[in-house]
Amino acid sequence: MNQDLVKEKLLLLETEMSFEGENDFKVTFSGKKSQIVNGLYKPDLKEIIIHNKNFSDDNSLIYTAIHEFAHHISYINSGGLRTSKSHSSAFWSLFHRLLIRAEDLGVYKNIFESNLEFVKLTGEIKEKYLTKNGELMKEFGKVLASAMELCLKYNVRFEDYVDRGLLLPRNTAKSLVNIYAMDVNPKIGYENMKIVASIKDDDKRLESQNAFLEGQSPDMVKNSLSSENKNDNVKDRLEKERLRIEKTIENLRKKLEEIDSKLEEF
Repeated sequence: MNQDLVKEKLLLLETEMSFEGENDFKVTFSGKKSQIVNGLYKPDLKEIIIHNKNFSDDNSLIYTAIHEFAHHISYINSGGLRTSKSHSSAFWSLFHRLLIRAEDLGVYKNIFESNLEFVKLTGEIKEKYLTKNGELMKEFGKVLASAMELCLKYNVRFEDYVDRGLLLPRNTAKSLVNIYAMDVNPKIGYENMKIVASIKDDDKRLESQNAFLEGQSPDMVKNSLSSENKNDNVKDRLEKERLRIEKTIENLRKKLEEIDSKLEEF
């Protein structure tokens, strides 16, 4: 697999935006082996660099290429602004979506679903641990709901019982009661059950639960929930960044004036 073929495959994955003009990118094989990273993205040059000597098969190479391509898309979507956290939940959501698209198109092969050893182990983990733990924690929530009723009966605070009687964090107790009250499906696992139980809207809660059952990653589900509340307008983000820079310049100007004033004393 060469650089041009990798770029050709990447272009198949994102159909909602154009990669022409300013959005174009370059794929470069370094021809080297790196002990640190398999690939990297240079936003200033819009260049995806792959250390191709790190790979013994094309599938692993294309996985890294998709990862770096996700960085390029994130950079373009941000209006060319660098973020303090490059591997955010939004990034992982995008990356996982691209992987799913790549699997559907045959660009990338998901070994977790094709390798019998992985399939067997995944089934065992989900059945014996994720689901059973989810069932246990849901039952825990039911017992805590009973404790809440008992606290009401004797006119004491449930939070005080949780704090001093159970030595349990309040947020944990609240999540467990919600999981039971919302009748969340234990098949998605306890951590994902907490995410679903925290959603107030019934339709969105069911939609998120189904997304987990269909195989979406936690980042994909969380990002779909937060994207409705986030301002994704590039112009607004650029204007906010401009105001931030202007404020920084003004503070530096004042500092410079103070230094000049002190220098005049010499």
